Amino acid sequence: MRLGPQSLTGQLALLVFGAFVLAQAISLWLFTDERGRTLQDALRLETAERSAAVVLALEAAPMANRAGILQAARTAHTDFHLSREALVANDAPTVSTVRSKVEILLPQSSKIRVEEIGISPRSGQPMNPPAPLVWLKDRMLAAGLAPVELRLSIRLSEGGWLNVRASNDRPDFQIPPVILGTILLSLALIMGTLWYGLRRITGPLRLLADAAEDFGIDSKAPDMPKGGPEEVQALSDALGRMQTRISAMVADRTRMLAALGHDLRSPITALRLRAEMVEDDETRERMVATLDEMRDMVEATLAYARGVSADQPTEPVDLTLLLAELTTELADTGPKISIIGGSRVTLSLRRTPIRRALRNLLENAQRYGGRVEVTLRETSQGVEITIDDHGPGIAEESLDRVFDPYTRLEASRSRDTGGIGLGLPIARAILRAHGGDVGLSNRPEGGLRALVWLPK
Repeated sequence: MRLGPQSLTGQLALLVFGAFVLAQAISLWLFTDERGRTLQDALRLETAERSAAVVLALEAAPMANRAGILQAARTAHTDFHLSREALVANDAPTVSTVRSKVEILLPQSSKIRVEEIGISPRSGQPMNPPAPLVWLKDRMLAAGLAPVELRLSIRLSEGGWLNVRASNDRPDFQIPPVILGTILLSLALIMGTLWYGLRRITGPLRLLADAAEDFGIDSKAPDMPKGGPEEVQALSDALGRMQTRISAMVADRTRMLAALGHDLRSPITALRLRAEMVEDDETRERMVATLDEMRDMVEATLAYARGVSADQPTEPVDLTLLLAELTTELADTGPKISIIGGSRVTLSLRRTPIRRALRNLLENAQRYGGRVEVTLRETSQGVEITIDDHGPGIAEESLDRVFDPYTRLEASRSRDTGGIGLGLPIARAILRAHGGDVGLSNRPEGGLRALVWLPK
């Protein structure tokens, strides 16, 4: 068993990773928002202090030096200029901290007006949205999501106003190196701990799945994993007990069928001996044919019910040699069977059941398809045996139904060729007991193809 991206480990890892990244993104957004508000408050107070200092310098300096003072006070984000008119018409209560700060530094100042307006990040001009969107502008300003311009108008003692414009652009989203390092370290620790914990769960589950895949392949029950959490261990023990009960049930059924077959053979043989004593030739031949048919049906039914007996040991089987022997035997009583290419392949199998399965498939192709070609090919995962015939094929909807017991397709297969519909089911049961399988498909050029697969 191989766990892919959709496994428990992968899904939980992706879920935890996504939740962690989302939580950190929200935390960083809140941090950046709080940082922006703090910077905005700091810039407000700095502008208030700088404006008060400029007022004091202007009032203490001669008129000729005022232009130089204003030029020296200007920065990239703050502009100072003198005017007879106040830049701010009405005081804004939302920035009362700025006004209070200026009043503390300039107790003699008679008039101080402060306002803060939103500006467009592109043009730098005040935002003037349509009336239906004014509420959105107010919400953005309150949340600190839009650039703002702080405006002050301070009345000088000899008349005139000092007008101040201080723009405050919202800072870009930045992650300090310390915070980034902390996030990456936390992520590494969380993912490492998660991986270790999930491996302790999925590791025994993977071994448990592998052991479950081996059920019924070998005579001996596979060893169940003993590690992992209590829940996984309980599941492992339950599967082990289930395998024991299944093995005991199959063994009892096999013994019962063997006894039944023995008991049925005896009366059939006795009846056949009595039939041989019938004087009328026609009656005798019909009775003997009926008894032979009953014997064949009993043998085929018992063979299908038994499947692969647990007391049959596995041994190295040369599939190339086995196919050569079967084709030689069958060619003496039917159309020719050819083996195309293929190198010698040896697998550990139960010889007698595998021989019977391949013989059933070859006889089926020979009986209903005429000439037969067999191809043996080794792959990285196992061995593929292709059996192609040149018959009429069968309907697509019946390709899998022919593996049902006692199924015969009268529309495309001659009824006079014999058989009770157990050859293909027996072959599939034997191959699946070895971990393999067989499937049928119609060939584009005509005929039927049986594809046998056996694992290494």
